[in-house]
Amino acid sequence: MGDLMWWLFWLVTAVVLGVAEFSTLTLVFGLLAGSALVAAVVAGLGASFPLQLLAFAATGGVGLVALRPVAKRQLTRPPPTRDGSDALVGRSAYVTREVSATGGLVHLSGEDWSARAYDEDLVIPAGVRVDVLQIEGATALVHPRDPLPDPLPEPLPEPEHREE
Repeated sequence: MGDLMWWLFWLVTAVVLGVAEFSTLTLVFGLLAGSALVAAVVAGLGASFPLQLLAFAATGGVGLVALRPVAKRQLTRPPPTRDGSDALVGRSAYVTREVSATGGLVHLSGEDWSARAYDEDLVIPAGVRVDVLQIEGATALVHPRDPLPDPLPEPLPEPEHREE
């Protein structure tokens, strides 16, 4: 490859890395894309390939050193707090009136909330501890924390006695 064609190589590399950054949003590919652009400029000015590599590596290193404190600060930031009814998602509640797909009642955070079973085929009896999976308006969608006991089988009807 001619010395002046390296700028095209670095430019294509920068575009590929930019597309990778756009797809992953990791910032690493963006730093490398910027480094490849610097190397393309250096190549366009007629520098040798080792000088282009040096420009690429130096720019990438400076970018990492400059962004490391920002990345570290982002990693140590506490998770965003939820407020209002969103803060109730993930909490535990106690069923006070049987909960099914059509309705029911749970005691949640010191208040009674209308509730529905998250699984529409499930009927949760009173006294069962449940987890709140979602809040829809003023209704908690809940699921039992522990597996429900099997329902008792219904007794078979007594055979009819015929008197003769």
